Amino acid sequence: MAESNENKQITEKELNELLKIRREKLADLQARGLDPFKIVKAEVTHHSQQIKNNYDDFADKEVSIAGRLMSKRVMGKASFCELQDQEGRIQCYVSRNDIGEESYADFKKYDIGDILSIKGIVFKTKTEEISVKAHDVTLLSKSLRILPEKYHGLKDPDLRYRQRYVDLIVNPEVKETFFKRSAVIKSIRRYLDGLDFLEVETPMLQTIPGGATARPFITHHNALNIDMYMRIALELPLKRLIVGGIERVYEIGRVFRNEGMDMKHNPEFTLMELYQAYTDYYGMMDITEGIIKQVAEDVAGTKTIEYQGVTLDFDKPFERITMIEAVKKYSGVDFDEIPDLEAARKVAKEHHIEFENRHGKGDILNLFFEEYVEEKLIQPTFVMDHPVDISPLTKRKPDKPDYVERFELFIMGREFANAYSELNDPIDQLERFKHQEELRAQGDDEANMIDEDFMMALEYGMPPTGGMGMGIDRLVMLFTNASTIRDVLLFPTMKPIEQ
Repeated sequence: MAESNENKQITEKELNELLKIRREKLADLQARGLDPFKIVKAEVTHHSQQIKNNYDDFADKEVSIAGRLMSKRVMGKASFCELQDQEGRIQCYVSRNDIGEESYADFKKYDIGDILSIKGIVFKTKTEEISVKAHDVTLLSKSLRILPEKYHGLKDPDLRYRQRYVDLIVNPEVKETFFKRSAVIKSIRRYLDGLDFLEVETPMLQTIPGGATARPFITHHNALNIDMYMRIALELPLKRLIVGGIERVYEIGRVFRNEGMDMKHNPEFTLMELYQAYTDYYGMMDITEGIIKQVAEDVAGTKTIEYQGVTLDFDKPFERITMIEAVKKYSGVDFDEIPDLEAARKVAKEHHIEFENRHGKGDILNLFFEEYVEEKLIQPTFVMDHPVDISPLTKRKPDKPDYVERFELFIMGREFANAYSELNDPIDQLERFKHQEELRAQGDDEANMIDEDFMMALEYGMPPTGGMGMGIDRLVMLFTNASTIRDVLLFPTMKPIEQ
């Protein structure tokens, strides 16, 4: 059991006995008509940190607080305990003379982990600790499990992710991560709402998975008797809205990709995508940079932050470099000087870059980028002008049609955003979809399918449009100094424990 693993001093036999005692205590309360689980609500007027931060306003005044009992020192006719709520902990003084003999006898039997309501007067002890002098103590919920022992705590990462509810109780600093996560999303919304973007919601279940190169999850709709896909991106429904005349639109939502898991990837994650009519990928760069700077100010209070021992400067303008320039800078290979696929394959072999027969010249350029460049991009950098081979939904550069108007934002060697001047030519789009279908036929199950309805939408006419997608989880990792995506997901995907 989890508790026995965390609390090494307690044997399995002793643990079972302690759990049995807790249930006996509950049974005794129920027999006396004091079943805590029949209580439906409790008055909460204030929280711990609010009281402690504003003592002068609360001194000698009555408050009603509620939370989890985290420590208790029984001293005959009076006791001290600590109550933990959402904001933190506060000491409470509980006396037999103040709450009555029967209530005090019950209080002495309460266990660490029980949830209590305490009403009383705010005061300071002789040691100047802000406390609440109780005149009423009510048991709201009986804890039938034993929390991990104080000095060992819940340290095993796997167990922390599986039992996040316990993690939040015994490692209160974890709460701060998820409050910051909420602050990041609120900041993004404020920024985009201020630019007159409309937030929308689009379907998670789709008949055609599109908008990204990824392997989808497949499910079955019983009533329609068809297979459906969990969305892998937000892109195509949002572009349909641009066609419909909504000129600035965004969505923040869950997407699902049936792929591997590592420190940067979870099969379901939160993505933000936005689209704006009558602009291009340079407009998207300005918005992307603006979002990062705004989040830094709102969440970190500064545009210079520390991440994993590295100082990141979001105050100065983000660097902009083309993919060809970046590969030349870090590998010495200039793809502008490589005339065709045969030459690209030759240089790849010389540099020990593994490629597949289906890869074109642009794919090989991208392989060079992944091998030589990505990990070098520590400070925020926009990598621009990707090959068309890896960008099936992006508008070509007029003066360089083998490349597209696209950028990716890299920070700490990781991609944080991906943006295009969106392809709005339905004829070109159909040809690229057909190429993607050929790749699927060759065994690439991440390639795009042809979305006939989206093609119809494009044929009605989509204005020149800029679009951008940003991974929210990675952004939260950045602003909470988290090394793994699991630390910023309340309930990351986990392999079931074998019984």
